[in-house]
Amino acid sequence: MQNETATLKRRPNLLVAAWRRPLIQAFFGDAITLVSATFLLFVIVVAAFAPLVSPHDPEDQQLRLRHLPPGSSGMATDRTADPPVQDERYFLLGTDHLGRDMVTRLFYGARISIAVGGLGVLVSGIIGIFLGLMAGYYRGWVDDVIMRTVDVFMSVPLLLLALMVLYILGPSFTNIIIVFAVARWMLYCRVTRGVVLSLREQAFVDAARAIGCSDGRIIGRHIVPNLITPLLTIAALEVPRNILTESTLSYLGFGIQPPQSSWGLMLAQGRQYIVTAWWVVVIPGTSIFLTALTFNLFGVWLRAVSDPLQRWRWLRASKEAKEAGIQY
Repeated sequence: MQNETATLKRRPNLLVAAWRRPLIQAFFGDAITLVSATFLLFVIVVAAFAPLVSPHDPEDQQLRLRHLPPGSSGMATDRTADPPVQDERYFLLGTDHLGRDMVTRLFYGARISIAVGGLGVLVSGIIGIFLGLMAGYYRGWVDDVIMRTVDVFMSVPLLLLALMVLYILGPSFTNIIIVFAVARWMLYCRVTRGVVLSLREQAFVDAARAIGCSDGRIIGRHIVPNLITPLLTIAALEVPRNILTESTLSYLGFGIQPPQSSWGLMLAQGRQYIVTAWWVVVIPGTSIFLTALTFNLFGVWLRAVSDPLQRWRWLRASKEAKEAGIQY
């Protein structure tokens, strides 16, 4: 009984045990990765809770307050009151060409931009992973048909294909997701097929097949778990690509349409005022740039720590090496 009690007392705290893991230490020990993840978490939280954290109504137009520079204040009319009353409002990032608060528009625009990036990756990933599994595992004519289809789709430029689909279906949030599903599934398919081709010849797959496991069980229990790391890395790099593509489509008039708001649409609506009101273009443009940059930095870190040939650069930085001034 005493030995059991002593064993329980010596059992380490779960948080301490998690902190001692090399991957966790590498994440919190790298300043660039930590800053990138913190910024992304802030953007995602703001996008998810935009109605709660936004200071004003995103569609509240105050034409008398149009193009106020950042840090300005002015008397706005509250039309929701009966009778309407005026109150003084502070605009941290200024107002746009319709007198709408830029901070509020930025928060609501993040909802569309992040949703387009994430859902585009999710839908295209599901299609590509499924077809890649079928092509890599069954091979034969299934592989030939799927990979020739991949070659056909990859021969068409992404922007041209997107413009064609949106011209036929019309610009909307749902149709943009369809565009990404049609235009980006080939990447996931090729990566999945390549990994499955190497895994299907491994001994653990032969052992599972020898004891009578079905194809579905082999794929779901033995092959798919080995695909998680490379596919997560691709997804982390594809989200900013989708955000940039959506911004380009919205800038050209084929993306998100008013009264919805996205960072690309804010750029499109403010381009004619860039000389007189620079903030209506610089602020959403900077948001797109920082979000794409941090997603790419986090994706590079995720790819490095998941690659056994590069992982040592992140995990080898021990306390003794830091004290000696050795940098990897």
